[in-house]
Amino acid sequence: MIEVQDLTKRYGSTVAVDRLSFTVPPGVVTGFLGPNGAGKSTTMRIILGLDRPTSGRALIDGRPYASLKGPLHHVGALLDAKDVHPGRTAKAHLTALALSNGIPTRRVGEVLDLTGLSAVAKKRIRGFSLGMSQRLGIAATMLGDPDVLMFDEPVNGLDPEGIVWIRTFMRAMAAEGRTVLVSSHLMSEMALTADHLIVIGRGRLLADVATRAFIEASSGNSVRVRSPQRDQLESLLRGKGLATTDVDGYLQVQGVTPAEVGDLAAANRLTVHELFVQNASLEAAFMEMTSASVEYHADTADIPHTTTTQGAPR
Repeated sequence: MIEVQDLTKRYGSTVAVDRLSFTVPPGVVTGFLGPNGAGKSTTMRIILGLDRPTSGRALIDGRPYASLKGPLHHVGALLDAKDVHPGRTAKAHLTALALSNGIPTRRVGEVLDLTGLSAVAKKRIRGFSLGMSQRLGIAATMLGDPDVLMFDEPVNGLDPEGIVWIRTFMRAMAAEGRTVLVSSHLMSEMALTADHLIVIGRGRLLADVATRAFIEASSGNSVRVRSPQRDQLESLLRGKGLATTDVDGYLQVQGVTPAEVGDLAAANRLTVHELFVQNASLEAAFMEMTSASVEYHADTADIPHTTTTQGAPR
């Protein structure tokens, strides 16, 4: 288990993490979300003993990371895939990590197989693509077969097959009872991967909640209905004080359940062909919650829109 207790980190007058507390339990994939500058990377570095907090503490299984004996046996972490010696081969890099942590060198071959890097084990890392570097970083996290795994943007640079692989890998690790904490800006991927979310903004906790509950709590949730007697149904819904809009041929209704729409239609002998909840996306729910915590706001109205014709200068 990872525990963050009343954590604060200041850099001069800047507060990067502000009295932050949360727990990451085993057995689920926990997504760690927040806008740029929210304090995610700082928090992860403090958990791993790479930065010292101004106050508060971070614990892994009840102990600071620095007190762990043979840390790779307890925690595997990927923060920066390119932070490796470029002149080493993949095998040499992993072998050095294994020897320094008392891990049998046979484990190197096992994690190379696990991450699909066996064919490039003797290739120097300077020639690796970002996706290959990400796989090497994941191989390093698994060297000690740890119970706690931490990833910062693990799908960065991966192709679609690689993204599916890391998603499946993380969920499999959680299913084995490991603690998995993953930070990512890819909301669509987090919606498919994370069971639980820790959301922070400006260093403070905004949400600690199951992914599904987080999405369902968004004001973007609505009901969509399609009926051949659309006008009559719309009139009835508006008579109940409900706002309706047309979206792709569907009548979209806010502030109502499918059961209520269905009962209203049935009571008035109206035919319904489709009726379902249109949940907000994780991205929409995230944007709604963190809108006040974004460091830089861009005004899309100021983006120039140009048209080009064949042969015209761009």
